[in-house]
Amino acid sequence: MLAASQHQFAHSQTCFQARMQLKPPTRPKLYSGLVPQEEFDSYCDLIPGLPEDLAKICLALVPRTHFPVMGAVSKRWMSFLESKELIAVRKEVGKLEEWVYVLTPDAGAKGSHWEILECSGQKQSPLPRMPGLTKAGFGVVVIGGKLFVIAGYAADHGKDTVSDEVYQYDSCLNRWTELAKMNVARCDFACAEVNGVIYVAGGFGPNGESLSSVEVYDLEQTKWTLIEGLRRPRWGCFGCSFEGKLYVMGGRSSFTIGNSRFVDVYNPNNHAWDQVKNGCVMVTAHAVLGEKLFCIEWKNQRSLAIFNPTDNSWQKAPVPLTGSSSTRFSFGVHEDKLLLFALEEEPGYQTLMFDPAAPMGSEWCTSKLKPSGSCLCSVTIKA
Repeated sequence: MLAASQHQFAHSQTCFQARMQLKPPTRPKLYSGLVPQEEFDSYCDLIPGLPEDLAKICLALVPRTHFPVMGAVSKRWMSFLESKELIAVRKEVGKLEEWVYVLTPDAGAKGSHWEILECSGQKQSPLPRMPGLTKAGFGVVVIGGKLFVIAGYAADHGKDTVSDEVYQYDSCLNRWTELAKMNVARCDFACAEVNGVIYVAGGFGPNGESLSSVEVYDLEQTKWTLIEGLRRPRWGCFGCSFEGKLYVMGGRSSFTIGNSRFVDVYNPNNHAWDQVKNGCVMVTAHAVLGEKLFCIEWKNQRSLAIFNPTDNSWQKAPVPLTGSSSTRFSFGVHEDKLLLFALEEEPGYQTLMFDPAAPMGSEWCTSKLKPSGSCLCSVTIKA
């Protein structure tokens, strides 16, 4: 047995020496003491020993909850995790995760906080508090896994403190950053993403004046640019994107209330505004699902108004009493279904859910997704 053990030991030593003689792949020699750290990191492999494309796939396969910690591994990892390429790779490998984010009031306080509804089955990291003052009348846009919170007014100080601030939340790295300020401070305006560009139109200005100005934010140039304005001032309106065009509807104009029924349509290709007459008035909730717009108008709170942009037509869908007798809702979207969050506290309330693809008569059901309080705002982020 002793002879056998000595033989095994000698064999192990031989294997160990053979492994020690293996040389890593040759690469340019870098002197980190003479090269700036940023440049040194740029030479490093994303994952040593793996081709770049395969390394990106490996990182993209990791569950999204781990990304904030992974970002601290290296600057190369951080750069990839905050890039739009990450979303593209995760989509290609079928690993996009859809999370519903809800802005809800703090318990017993004047502030508010964002929370993630438990729809992925995984424990979520809490969102850090949104920077800046507690606001109302702001706009929200989602692009490539990032949430943009735009302007608004300080809820604790009144509309005389209208903001031009813009903040971005990175859902992969779980952090907020401040972006370039807008050219015009505003609140209660329309905003939407069209072809990867953020559009903001109308609203109230710092002195309470109705605005017709429009500006765009280019993510590559990271700046706001004023473009041709609306045909008339407009406030309390909202924006959405269909077929590469910006639609602005609802709200009121400084001229006549009837003008709010007009829909302003901006075509980025020829940089011109057009107009259609079949709009909606005083919308209290709206969401885009697929290629249709879902609204609830102030005059009829128990009915969905569904807009089809292909022929500018509307259809109605009554909201059932199942789950809630509420007449005030906020909208959310999850798995191609519309969520109706009640704005009034009701014991035992269940979130209503509308499935536009379901057979007629079975479009409505209830969902287990529910905020901890009333829903002030909701967005869906796939990343």
